Amino acid sequence: MYPRVSDFINDVFGTHLNLPIQSYGFFLALAFVCGGYLLNKELIRQEKAGHVWSTKRKTLTGQKAGFVEMVSIFVISLLVGFKLTGLVIHYQEFVNNPQAFVFSSTGNWIGGLILASAMTFIQYYLKKQKALDPPLVKEVEVRANEQTWSIVFIAVIFGIIGAKIFHQFENWNDFVADPLGSLFSFSGLTFYGGLIVATFGVGYYGENHGIPWKRMADSIAPSLILAYGIGRIGCQVAGDGDWGIVNLDPMPQWLSFLPDWVWAYRYPHNILNEGIRIEGCTGAHCFQLAQPVFPTPLYETTMSLLIFLILWSIRKRFKTAGMLFAIYLMLNGIERFLIEQIRVNNVLDFLGIKATQAEVIATLIFGLGLGFLIYLLAQKPKPTI
Repeated sequence: MYPRVSDFINDVFGTHLNLPIQSYGFFLALAFVCGGYLLNKELIRQEKAGHVWSTKRKTLTGQKAGFVEMVSIFVISLLVGFKLTGLVIHYQEFVNNPQAFVFSSTGNWIGGLILASAMTFIQYYLKKQKALDPPLVKEVEVRANEQTWSIVFIAVIFGIIGAKIFHQFENWNDFVADPLGSLFSFSGLTFYGGLIVATFGVGYYGENHGIPWKRMADSIAPSLILAYGIGRIGCQVAGDGDWGIVNLDPMPQWLSFLPDWVWAYRYPHNILNEGIRIEGCTGAHCFQLAQPVFPTPLYETTMSLLIFLILWSIRKRFKTAGMLFAIYLMLNGIERFLIEQIRVNNVLDFLGIKATQAEVIATLIFGLGLGFLIYLLAQKPKPTI
Protein backbone atom coordinates (compact mmCIF):
# COMPACT_ATOMS: atom_id res chain seq x y z
CA MET A 1 0.00 0.00 0.00
CA TYR A 2 1.03 3.59 -0.59
CA PRO A 3 -0.69 5.92 1.91
CA ARG A 4 1.09 8.89 0.33
CA VAL A 5 2.05 9.60 -3.26
CA SER A 6 5.69 9.90 -2.22
CA ASP A 7 5.57 6.32 -0.88
CA PHE A 8 4.87 5.10 -4.40
CA ILE A 9 7.54 7.33 -5.95
CA ASN A 10 10.13 6.21 -3.42
CA ASP A 11 9.29 2.55 -3.94
CA VAL A 12 9.55 2.77 -7.73
CA PHE A 13 12.53 5.11 -8.08
CA GLY A 14 14.41 4.47 -4.84
CA THR A 15 14.14 8.10 -3.76
CA HIS A 16 13.50 9.48 -0.28
CA LEU A 17 10.87 12.13 -0.91
CA ASN A 18 8.50 13.14 1.86
CA LEU A 19 5.45 14.77 0.27
CA PRO A 20 2.22 15.63 2.11
CA ILE A 21 -0.04 14.43 -0.73
CA GLN A 22 -2.09 11.45 0.38
CA SER A 23 -2.92 8.83 -2.22
CA TYR A 24 -6.64 8.86 -1.51
CA GLY A 25 -6.77 12.64 -1.82
CA PHE A 26 -4.83 12.48 -5.08
CA PHE A 27 -7.23 10.02 -6.67
CA LEU A 28 -10.22 11.91 -5.30
CA ALA A 29 -8.96 15.09 -6.98
CA LEU A 30 -8.31 13.12 -10.17
CA ALA A 31 -11.87 11.78 -10.01
CA PHE A 32 -13.30 15.31 -9.87
CA VAL A 33 -11.11 16.48 -12.75
CA CYS A 34 -12.08 13.53 -14.97
CA GLY A 35 -15.73 13.84 -14.02
CA GLY A 36 -15.70 17.57 -14.75
CA TYR A 37 -14.05 17.01 -18.12
CA LEU A 38 -16.70 14.52 -19.21
CA LEU A 39 -19.52 16.70 -17.88
CA ASN A 40 -18.16 19.62 -19.90
CA LYS A 41 -18.20 17.51 -23.08
CA GLU A 42 -21.75 16.35 -22.40
CA LEU A 43 -23.06 19.86 -21.77
CA ILE A 44 -21.52 21.00 -25.07
CA ARG A 45 -23.27 18.12 -26.84
CA GLN A 46 -26.56 18.80 -25.08
CA GLU A 47 -26.44 22.49 -25.99
CA LYS A 48 -25.72 21.72 -29.65
CA ALA A 49 -28.77 19.45 -29.62
CA GLY A 50 -30.88 22.25 -28.13
CA HIS A 51 -31.58 20.42 -24.88
CA VAL A 52 -29.88 23.00 -22.66
CA TRP A 53 -29.26 26.66 -23.32
CA SER A 54 -27.24 29.70 -22.42
CA THR A 55 -28.38 32.12 -19.74
CA LYS A 56 -27.90 35.85 -19.28
CA ARG A 57 -26.12 37.22 -16.25
CA LYS A 58 -25.54 40.79 -15.18
CA THR A 59 -22.07 41.78 -14.02
CA LEU A 60 -20.97 44.97 -12.32
CA THR A 61 -17.55 46.39 -13.18
CA GLY A 62 -15.75 49.45 -11.95
CA GLN A 63 -16.85 49.22 -8.32
CA LYS A 64 -14.69 50.88 -5.73
CA ALA A 65 -13.19 48.76 -2.98
CA GLY A 66 -15.77 48.30 -0.23
CA PHE A 67 -15.14 47.99 3.50
CA VAL A 68 -16.64 44.49 3.79
CA GLU A 69 -14.66 43.28 0.78
CA MET A 70 -11.38 44.59 2.20
CA VAL A 71 -12.03 43.11 5.64
CA SER A 72 -12.92 39.75 4.09
CA ILE A 73 -9.73 39.68 2.01
CA PHE A 74 -7.65 40.66 5.03
CA VAL A 75 -9.12 37.96 7.29
CA ILE A 76 -8.91 35.19 4.68
CA SER A 77 -5.35 36.15 3.71
CA LEU A 78 -4.40 36.33 7.38
CA LEU A 79 -5.56 32.76 8.00
CA VAL A 80 -3.99 31.46 4.79
CA GLY A 81 -0.70 33.19 5.52
CA PHE A 82 -0.79 31.97 9.12
CA LYS A 83 -1.07 28.37 7.94
CA LEU A 84 1.27 28.60 4.94
CA THR A 85 4.06 30.14 6.97
CA GLY A 86 3.50 27.57 9.70
CA LEU A 87 3.61 24.85 7.06
CA VAL A 88 7.07 25.96 5.96
CA ILE A 89 8.37 26.21 9.53
CA HIS A 90 6.76 22.96 10.70
CA TYR A 91 6.91 21.04 7.43
CA GLN A 92 7.58 17.64 8.99
CA GLU A 93 4.59 17.97 11.30
CA PHE A 94 2.42 18.88 8.30
CA VAL A 95 3.68 15.94 6.25
CA ASN A 96 3.07 13.46 9.06
CA ASN A 97 -0.59 14.44 9.44
CA PRO A 98 -1.87 17.12 7.01
CA GLN A 99 -5.46 16.99 8.28
CA ALA A 100 -4.51 17.43 11.92
CA PHE A 101 -2.15 20.27 11.00
CA VAL A 102 -4.82 22.16 9.05
CA PHE A 103 -7.20 22.17 12.02
CA SER A 104 -4.52 22.74 14.65
CA SER A 105 -3.44 26.07 16.14
CA THR A 106 0.04 25.69 14.63
CA GLY A 107 1.02 28.57 12.37
CA ASN A 108 2.81 31.90 12.25
CA TRP A 109 0.98 35.19 12.80
CA ILE A 110 3.81 37.33 11.41
CA GLY A 111 3.62 35.51 8.09
CA GLY A 112 -0.15 35.82 8.18
CA LEU A 113 -0.04 39.59 8.77
CA ILE A 114 2.49 40.11 5.97
CA LEU A 115 0.38 38.20 3.44
CA ALA A 116 -2.87 39.82 4.62
CA SER A 117 -1.43 43.33 4.36
CA ALA A 118 0.01 42.66 0.90
CA MET A 119 -3.16 41.09 -0.51
CA THR A 120 -5.40 43.81 0.92
CA PHE A 121 -3.21 46.57 -0.53
CA ILE A 122 -3.02 44.88 -3.96
CA GLN A 123 -6.80 44.43 -4.11
CA TYR A 124 -7.40 48.04 -3.04
CA TYR A 125 -4.92 49.34 -5.61
CA LEU A 126 -6.39 47.28 -8.47
CA LYS A 127 -9.93 48.32 -7.57
CA LYS A 128 -8.90 51.97 -7.49
CA GLN A 129 -7.19 51.71 -10.89
CA LYS A 130 -10.29 50.19 -12.51
CA ALA A 131 -12.91 52.24 -10.67
CA LEU A 132 -15.67 53.85 -12.77
CA ASP A 133 -18.14 56.53 -11.80
CA PRO A 134 -20.77 55.23 -12.02
CA PRO A 135 -19.95 51.48 -12.15
CA LEU A 136 -20.83 49.77 -15.43
CA VAL A 137 -23.51 47.09 -15.58
CA LYS A 138 -23.02 44.51 -18.34
CA GLU A 139 -25.16 41.59 -19.43
CA VAL A 140 -23.08 38.59 -20.47
CA GLU A 141 -24.08 35.27 -21.99
CA VAL A 142 -23.08 32.18 -20.02
CA ARG A 143 -23.06 28.93 -21.96
CA ALA A 144 -24.07 25.70 -20.26
CA ASN A 145 -20.61 24.14 -20.40
CA GLU A 146 -19.06 27.27 -18.88
CA GLN A 147 -20.83 26.34 -15.66
CA THR A 148 -19.11 22.95 -15.44
CA TRP A 149 -16.80 23.74 -12.54
CA SER A 150 -19.53 25.56 -10.64
CA ILE A 151 -21.57 22.36 -10.92
CA VAL A 152 -18.60 20.27 -9.79
CA PHE A 153 -18.03 22.60 -6.83
CA ILE A 154 -21.68 22.35 -5.78
CA ALA A 155 -21.55 18.56 -6.14
CA VAL A 156 -18.45 18.42 -3.93
CA ILE A 157 -19.88 20.63 -1.18
CA PHE A 158 -23.32 19.03 -1.10
CA GLY A 159 -21.78 15.59 -1.54
CA ILE A 160 -19.55 16.00 1.51
CA ILE A 161 -22.46 17.31 3.59
CA GLY A 162 -24.70 14.41 2.55
CA ALA A 163 -21.95 11.84 3.02
CA LYS A 164 -21.24 13.14 6.52
CA ILE A 165 -24.90 13.19 7.55
CA PHE A 166 -25.56 9.64 6.37
CA HIS A 167 -22.34 8.42 7.98
CA GLN A 168 -23.50 9.73 11.35
CA PHE A 169 -26.75 7.78 11.06
CA GLU A 170 -24.80 4.66 10.14
CA ASN A 171 -22.42 5.13 13.09
CA TRP A 172 -24.75 6.74 15.59
CA ASN A 173 -22.90 5.59 18.72
CA ASP A 174 -19.63 7.10 17.49
CA PHE A 175 -21.43 10.35 16.71
CA VAL A 176 -23.02 10.55 20.16
CA ALA A 177 -19.66 9.86 21.81
CA ASP A 178 -17.85 12.60 19.87
CA PRO A 179 -20.20 14.80 17.79
CA LEU A 180 -17.68 17.45 16.75
CA GLY A 181 -14.92 14.95 16.05
CA SER A 182 -17.24 12.86 13.88
CA LEU A 183 -18.55 15.83 11.91
CA PHE A 184 -15.24 17.56 11.24
CA SER A 185 -12.92 14.61 10.70
CA PHE A 186 -11.69 13.87 7.17
CA SER A 187 -12.76 10.25 7.48
CA GLY A 188 -16.26 8.85 7.60
CA LEU A 189 -18.06 9.49 4.32
CA THR A 190 -21.03 7.50 3.04
CA PHE A 191 -21.26 7.48 -0.75
CA TYR A 192 -25.02 7.25 -1.06
CA GLY A 193 -25.54 10.15 1.31
CA GLY A 194 -23.31 12.26 -0.88
CA LEU A 195 -25.05 11.08 -4.05
CA ILE A 196 -28.55 11.87 -2.78
CA VAL A 197 -27.81 15.33 -1.39
CA ALA A 198 -25.52 16.32 -4.29
CA THR A 199 -28.20 15.29 -6.81
CA PHE A 200 -30.69 17.69 -5.26
CA GLY A 201 -28.12 20.49 -5.08
CA VAL A 202 -26.94 20.11 -8.66
CA GLY A 203 -30.48 19.65 -9.98
CA TYR A 204 -31.66 22.85 -8.30
CA TYR A 205 -28.69 24.77 -9.68
CA GLY A 206 -29.32 23.47 -13.19
CA GLU A 207 -32.99 24.42 -13.17
CA ASN A 208 -31.99 28.00 -12.42
CA HIS A 209 -29.20 28.14 -15.01
CA GLY A 210 -30.67 26.84 -18.24
CA ILE A 211 -30.13 23.13 -17.62
CA PRO A 212 -33.36 21.19 -16.89
CA TRP A 213 -32.80 18.70 -14.09
CA LYS A 214 -33.42 15.63 -16.26
CA ARG A 215 -30.86 16.80 -18.81
CA MET A 216 -28.49 17.62 -15.97
CA ALA A 217 -28.96 14.13 -14.54
CA ASP A 218 -28.29 12.50 -17.92
CA SER A 219 -25.21 14.65 -18.47
CA ILE A 220 -23.70 13.90 -15.10
CA ALA A 221 -24.50 10.16 -14.88
CA PRO A 222 -21.41 8.86 -16.77
CA SER A 223 -19.20 11.30 -14.86
CA LEU A 224 -20.55 10.12 -11.52
CA ILE A 225 -19.80 6.46 -12.03
CA LEU A 226 -16.38 7.12 -13.55
CA ALA A 227 -15.43 9.43 -10.69
CA TYR A 228 -16.62 6.82 -8.21
CA GLY A 229 -14.44 4.16 -9.82
CA ILE A 230 -11.38 6.41 -9.79
CA GLY A 231 -12.03 7.30 -6.16
CA ARG A 232 -12.07 3.61 -5.29
CA ILE A 233 -8.57 3.29 -6.74
CA GLY A 234 -7.53 5.68 -4.00
CA CYS A 235 -9.20 3.46 -1.40
CA GLN A 236 -7.30 0.44 -2.71
CA VAL A 237 -3.93 2.16 -2.98
CA ALA A 238 -4.12 3.80 0.45
CA GLY A 239 -5.72 0.85 2.24
CA ASP A 240 -8.28 3.07 3.96
CA GLY A 241 -10.33 0.28 5.54
CA ASP A 242 -12.89 -0.02 2.77
CA TRP A 243 -11.96 -3.63 2.19
CA GLY A 244 -13.98 -6.83 2.23
CA ILE A 245 -14.53 -9.69 4.63
CA VAL A 246 -11.88 -12.29 5.41
CA ASN A 247 -11.20 -14.55 2.43
CA LEU A 248 -9.30 -17.76 3.18
CA ASP A 249 -10.65 -19.68 0.19
CA PRO A 250 -8.21 -20.62 -2.57
CA MET A 251 -8.41 -18.63 -5.79
CA PRO A 252 -10.72 -20.28 -8.35
CA GLN A 253 -8.94 -21.94 -11.24
CA TRP A 254 -10.59 -19.67 -13.79
CA LEU A 255 -8.91 -16.68 -12.12
CA SER A 256 -5.47 -18.28 -11.90
CA PHE A 257 -4.05 -15.98 -14.59
CA LEU A 258 -4.45 -13.02 -12.18
CA PRO A 259 -2.08 -12.15 -9.32
CA ASP A 260 -3.05 -13.51 -5.89
CA TRP A 261 -3.80 -10.06 -4.44
CA VAL A 262 -6.77 -9.70 -6.78
CA TRP A 263 -8.48 -12.52 -4.87
CA ALA A 264 -7.24 -12.00 -1.32
CA TYR A 265 -5.05 -9.26 0.12
CA ARG A 266 -3.65 -8.30 3.52
CA TYR A 267 -3.18 -4.58 2.77
CA PRO A 268 0.41 -4.16 4.00
CA HIS A 269 1.36 -0.61 5.04
CA ASN A 270 -2.30 0.45 5.10
CA ILE A 271 -2.94 4.03 6.13
CA LEU A 272 -5.03 2.99 9.16
CA ASN A 273 -2.21 0.92 10.69
CA GLU A 274 -4.75 -1.86 10.98
CA GLY A 275 -3.72 -5.42 11.80
CA ILE A 276 -0.36 -6.78 12.94
CA ARG A 277 3.08 -5.21 12.67
CA ILE A 278 5.21 -6.14 9.66
CA GLU A 279 8.45 -7.70 10.83
CA GLY A 280 11.50 -5.55 10.13
CA CYS A 281 9.46 -2.55 9.00
CA THR A 282 10.19 0.94 10.31
CA GLY A 283 8.22 4.08 9.67
CA ALA A 284 4.70 5.42 9.98
CA HIS A 285 2.76 2.58 8.31
CA CYS A 286 4.10 -0.82 9.31
CA PHE A 287 0.97 -2.93 9.72
CA GLN A 288 -0.93 -5.44 7.62
CA LEU A 289 -4.13 -7.38 8.22
CA ALA A 290 -3.78 -10.61 10.16
CA GLN A 291 -5.83 -12.45 7.53
CA PRO A 292 -6.36 -11.75 3.82
CA VAL A 293 -9.61 -10.10 2.75
CA PHE A 294 -11.47 -9.44 -0.49
CA PRO A 295 -9.99 -6.28 -2.12
CA THR A 296 -13.45 -4.82 -2.71
CA PRO A 297 -12.28 -1.36 -3.88
CA LEU A 298 -10.58 -3.08 -6.80
CA TYR A 299 -13.80 -4.88 -7.70
CA GLU A 300 -15.79 -1.67 -7.46
CA THR A 301 -13.37 0.13 -9.75
CA THR A 302 -13.75 -2.65 -12.31
CA MET A 303 -17.54 -2.65 -12.13
CA SER A 304 -17.70 1.14 -12.22
CA LEU A 305 -15.59 1.29 -15.36
CA LEU A 306 -17.84 -1.29 -17.02
CA ILE A 307 -20.95 0.70 -16.09
CA PHE A 308 -19.29 3.87 -17.37
CA LEU A 309 -18.55 2.24 -20.73
CA ILE A 310 -22.17 1.09 -20.99
CA LEU A 311 -23.58 4.52 -20.16
CA TRP A 312 -21.14 6.34 -22.42
CA SER A 313 -21.90 4.07 -25.36
CA ILE A 314 -25.70 4.44 -25.11
CA ARG A 315 -25.97 8.07 -24.02
CA LYS A 316 -26.92 9.35 -27.51
CA ARG A 317 -29.65 6.77 -28.12
CA PHE A 318 -32.36 8.25 -25.90
CA LYS A 319 -34.63 11.09 -26.90
CA THR A 320 -36.47 11.14 -23.58
CA ALA A 321 -34.64 13.11 -20.93
CA GLY A 322 -33.88 11.22 -17.73
CA MET A 323 -33.65 7.70 -19.14
CA LEU A 324 -29.87 7.51 -18.98
CA PHE A 325 -29.93 8.60 -15.35
CA ALA A 326 -32.60 6.00 -14.57
CA ILE A 327 -30.38 3.28 -16.03
CA TYR A 328 -27.44 4.66 -14.04
CA LEU A 329 -29.43 4.39 -10.81
CA MET A 330 -30.36 0.78 -11.56
CA LEU A 331 -26.83 -0.30 -12.47
CA ASN A 332 -25.37 1.58 -9.52
CA GLY A 333 -27.83 -0.06 -7.15
CA ILE A 334 -26.99 -3.53 -8.48
CA GLU A 335 -23.25 -2.89 -8.23
CA ARG A 336 -23.40 -1.65 -4.66
CA PHE A 337 -25.79 -4.35 -3.46
CA LEU A 338 -23.53 -7.08 -4.85
CA ILE A 339 -20.34 -5.68 -3.36
CA GLU A 340 -21.96 -5.32 0.06
CA GLN A 341 -22.19 -9.11 0.27
CA ILE A 342 -18.42 -9.33 0.77
CA ARG A 343 -17.63 -5.94 2.33
CA VAL A 344 -16.94 -5.12 5.97
CA ASN A 345 -19.71 -2.76 7.06
CA ASN A 346 -21.98 -1.90 9.95
CA VAL A 347 -25.14 -4.01 9.97
CA LEU A 348 -28.46 -2.41 10.89
CA ASP A 349 -31.19 -4.40 12.65
CA PHE A 350 -34.68 -3.14 11.87
CA LEU A 351 -37.69 -5.25 12.87
CA GLY A 352 -35.55 -8.37 12.75
CA ILE A 353 -34.23 -7.61 9.27
CA LYS A 354 -30.45 -7.29 9.18
CA ALA A 355 -28.81 -5.32 6.39
CA THR A 356 -26.19 -2.66 5.93
CA GLN A 357 -27.26 0.90 5.28
CA ALA A 358 -25.70 0.63 1.82
CA GLU A 359 -27.73 -2.51 1.03
CA VAL A 360 -30.95 -0.79 2.02
CA ILE A 361 -30.21 2.36 0.05
CA ALA A 362 -28.87 0.37 -2.93
CA THR A 363 -32.18 -1.49 -3.09
CA LEU A 364 -34.10 1.77 -2.88
CA ILE A 365 -31.88 3.37 -5.53
CA PHE A 366 -32.47 0.45 -7.88
CA GLY A 367 -36.22 0.62 -7.25
CA LEU A 368 -36.21 4.37 -7.81
CA GLY A 369 -34.33 3.96 -11.07
CA LEU A 370 -36.68 1.21 -12.24
CA GLY A 371 -39.76 3.21 -11.30
CA PHE A 372 -38.39 6.31 -13.00
CA LEU A 373 -37.61 4.32 -16.15
CA ILE A 374 -41.12 2.83 -16.26
CA TYR A 375 -42.60 6.30 -15.76
CA LEU A 376 -40.55 7.74 -18.62
CA LEU A 377 -41.40 4.86 -20.95
CA ALA A 378 -45.09 5.39 -20.23
CA GLN A 379 -44.94 9.04 -21.25
CA LYS A 380 -46.20 10.03 -24.68
CA PRO A 381 -43.34 11.02 -26.98
CA LYS A 382 -42.83 14.77 -27.06
CA PRO A 383 -40.64 16.87 -29.30
CA THR A 384 -37.28 17.44 -27.65
CA ILE A 385 -36.36 21.01 -26.92
